[in-house]
Amino acid sequence: MLNTMRRHGITLALFAALSTGLTSAVYLLTKSTIAQQAELQQKVLFDQVIPPSFYDNQLVGECYVVTNKALGSEAPHRLFIARKGDTPVAAVIETTAPDGYSGAIQLIVGADFNGHVLGVRVLEHHETPGLGDKIELRISHWITQFAQQQIQGDNDSRWGVKKDGGMFDQFTGATITPRAVVKSVKQTVLYLQSNKDHFESLPRCEEPE
Repeated sequence: MLNTMRRHGITLALFAALSTGLTSAVYLLTKSTIAQQAELQQKVLFDQVIPPSFYDNQLVGECYVVTNKALGSEAPHRLFIARKGDTPVAAVIETTAPDGYSGAIQLIVGADFNGHVLGVRVLEHHETPGLGDKIELRISHWITQFAQQQIQGDNDSRWGVKKDGGMFDQFTGATITPRAVVKSVKQTVLYLQSNKDHFESLPRCEEPE
């Protein structure tokens, strides 16, 4: 009986070692491919919020970590500086609209440092299907109306939904969601404009393993 148990134990140990080795080998073989795919997906997203002709550096390599309430929460957000030559010309930044109808809405915003919006996309949300989910590009083109708009200071009353006297459409039966997104984009672009000289002193993003 003891010998049988010993043999089974050795067999299980060998099987575990083999499984671990195979898993490690697969990870090592696919690690670079997974990283490349993630970088390509990120590049596709960047291209939606900032024209590729606008800059000539590698955005991924210019990543900084921002923690500021102007971005809707005290959680860290990533900021990517776009350069033309050595001159910073714009930024792509993650931000949060905390007051969506069903919770926080995660956004990514592209803008220059003079208040011009280049593009906005939704990264994550929990808004009501058929109502608030129209902020998603796959549902409607509502989010595209931010591109090429300019914010003229904190008191720019145009930056609101039409129900509040602004220039942005609200959704039938759902005003809270677009109101939250408009407010967040405005605050984020004003933050970029006011802090453009301080971004390079921020901590850098950690390099992926």
